Amino acid sequence: MNLSEVFRTAGTDNRLLAIAEKVQNNQRISDEEGLLLFEKGELAFVGALANFIAHRLHNGKVYFNRNFHIEPTNVCVFTCNFCSYSRQYKHRDDGWELSLEQMMDIVRKYDGQPVTEVHIVGGVHPKMNLEFFCELLSRIHAHRPDLHLKGFTAVELDYMFRKAKVSTEEGLRRMQQAGLQSLPGGGAEIFHPDVRNIICADKVDGDGWLNIHETAHRLGMHSNATMLYGHVENYAHRIDHMSRLRALQDKTGGFNCFIPLKFRNQNNDMSHIKEVSIIEDLRLYAISRIFMDNFRNLKAYWPMLGRQTAQLTLAFGVNDLDGTIDDTTKIYSMAGSEEQSPSLTTEELCNLIEDAGRTPVERDTLYNEIQVFANQ
Repeated sequence: MNLSEVFRTAGTDNRLLAIAEKVQNNQRISDEEGLLLFEKGELAFVGALANFIAHRLHNGKVYFNRNFHIEPTNVCVFTCNFCSYSRQYKHRDDGWELSLEQMMDIVRKYDGQPVTEVHIVGGVHPKMNLEFFCELLSRIHAHRPDLHLKGFTAVELDYMFRKAKVSTEEGLRRMQQAGLQSLPGGGAEIFHPDVRNIICADKVDGDGWLNIHETAHRLGMHSNATMLYGHVENYAHRIDHMSRLRALQDKTGGFNCFIPLKFRNQNNDMSHIKEVSIIEDLRLYAISRIFMDNFRNLKAYWPMLGRQTAQLTLAFGVNDLDGTIDDTTKIYSMAGSEEQSPSLTTEELCNLIEDAGRTPVERDTLYNEIQVFANQ
């Protein structure tokens, strides 16, 4: 398939044709070309390029894992304007705070079930410190050593380490020794300070987020990367964010996947901002696939987008739909996402993928294939 010939016939802008040539030849596009895609790239154009790349990388395979979430608390010392999930510490009676035993009860609920990952993330609670979470990790690992422990955003880790008066490396080593194996990508939002100062001024900045993930990679832990889009940022802010992630991936190779996260406007201090359209969602995913050339995996987090929109993204470069979740996360349902009870069985998730003309593949956290589901 010669992409440039297809779009030359359609009379596409010559600058966009040059990008199609680069995609055809597996070459990296520049920041300026990424910005041009946002400004000039129509949905059909960027979608075709992204779909081409995804098929080259994965040949129609779409990944998922069997996982569940533990959200220790939604009480938080920070006040992110976009957040619908957290409750300030002074209003902690309106939130929840799980004890170690309550969290272990969640883990024990999955005894005997073929889940491969527990994802631990929540608010930043001043009394849930480094020692507390190392104890949790140790208990989970002792109870079920086969379960991959993925946990704690850079925002949580930064606060824990500062409070414990330890360096990033020392803090991560202690958590790694307790059982932590990888980091999720939350808390990245938009790195550019002009945006960050508006939406989340009081938490770790972009440089701090990147440093924590780089340190984790250096210690042998993989992580994910996210970007919160569709609020006050502009296209240049998106490219700046993705470019900084791309540069770190060049350096470490430690990111498993990139996960764009859509801003949802219910029950938060940014409710006056209109959510972007599904068209813009699909364009964002497609351009991410084109620009993030050293990220093999692009994930659409279906509890945030809704299962139907997530299914659509599979034609726009996405090759991962996260996991079965099993109704264990409240972060996006509290912000007004379509999925108020985010739970899918393995069969439902496979059907969603197959109905989009793709092949479902169960993976582990590090994208090792566990089982290919064909013609279910």
